[in-house]
Amino acid sequence: MITVGIDVGAKNVKVVILKDNDIIGKNIGLMEIDRKKSVVEAFESCLASTGITKKDIHRVIATGAGEGIVDFAHRKSSVVTCDALGIIKLQPLVRTVIDIGANETRAIKCDQTGKVLDFAVNEKCAAGSGAFVEAMARAMEVSLEEFAGLSLTSSKSIPINAQCAIFAESEVVSLVHEETDRNDICRAVHDAMAGRIAALARRVRIEKEVALIGGVARNRGMVDSLKRELEVDFILIENPEYIGAFGAAFQGAVISE
Repeated sequence: MITVGIDVGAKNVKVVILKDNDIIGKNIGLMEIDRKKSVVEAFESCLASTGITKKDIHRVIATGAGEGIVDFAHRKSSVVTCDALGIIKLQPLVRTVIDIGANETRAIKCDQTGKVLDFAVNEKCAAGSGAFVEAMARAMEVSLEEFAGLSLTSSKSIPINAQCAIFAESEVVSLVHEETDRNDICRAVHDAMAGRIAALARRVRIEKEVALIGGVARNRGMVDSLKRELEVDFILIENPEYIGAFGAAFQGAVISE
């Protein structure tokens, strides 16, 4: 059986193709202004990389904030459900998932089957998502990779008090003008974001093991700050941005007609 999971996020669209529950293809594409075209291009590019055709596909499951634009999907599924299913398939001992995306962060508690027991979502403010770090990196005029590296060299904690991403950016610019060490500013940004994410995660009553997924899980500075804030060791997944799409494809393989 061949199934496809498509996770349509605010910044990227992720596609995973499974054949008998094994990943045979994956692809990520940037969401352009024409969102539907972006989805189709990412999907067709993934198909081309595997050599299969649309007629070979048994089921397509769409998830994510933009799931509604995948008009060729057989079903749509909550990204919370797909995150839980995806992580349990890969890491059966996980009981809490923190998914940090570009514009949204989710904390999910699940059981050994991948059933969601509780979840919390921060979808109203960029200060708890990847967009916050990207904005701060632009303000510092460094790449995200450089930003993470600078953060890891800091041993000093500097508070950022602003609760809004826009005001926080102004605060960062002020710190730059005050000639505050750049590594300390980078750590302060990650620490501020970690505090917001930790508060969200505590709402679901964190249980070990804890997995960190989403594109921001690749940010070493963010992982370090969140680890210190929550005092937990995270299970880190290879290709963490694909977990939702993988869970969607896996759901497509196990649901009944």
